[in-house]
Amino acid sequence: MTDTSATTTAVRIPTPPHPADGLGPTASELLGFVRRTAADADLIASLPLDPEGRTWIRLDGPGGSEAWLIGWPPGTGTGWHDHGGSRGAFAAAAGELTEQSLAAQLPTEGWKTLELADDVDRERRLSNGRGRAFGPHHVHQVFNASSAAHAVSVHAYYPPLPLMRRYSRSGPVLRLEEVERPEVWA
Repeated sequence: MTDTSATTTAVRIPTPPHPADGLGPTASELLGFVRRTAADADLIASLPLDPEGRTWIRLDGPGGSEAWLIGWPPGTGTGWHDHGGSRGAFAAAAGELTEQSLAAQLPTEGWKTLELADDVDRERRLSNGRGRAFGPHHVHQVFNASSAAHAVSVHAYYPPLPLMRRYSRSGPVLRLEEVERPEVWA
């Protein structure tokens, strides 16, 4: 049973383009970087793939951004999360990834449980160098739905991730589960 006194409703809000703040690369520039990097066959082939879990290599991103090359075994994913206020982009370099996202801007503080409005769910599949950019309020999960093939992707964030909020989801109810700091990713 959900404690409705702690429930807030997230409404569908059109996401405006992130205005250039004059600091660091824009989401569009990050998208260009991840697409170019995803096309680097030698780099993609250098990533060791593990059948049991995701693998990654930290990359030098443009303009002080944080970037990663990530390998996704069949059936693995991130779970629902945000990027702590950073803008970003990612592109598939091999295989196919599925992204499920919310077309709603969520409050960043002061809540534990949200009831999502109807029609906020989005889904897209990315393969063959296709990518997407996002602003600082993006909430999504990314996964490799294949039962047999690895996927590889390139991700970039600016500013470098200060934290990630992890969520669980049951139907329309989104619950904040934990806040991760960069030191746990090392």
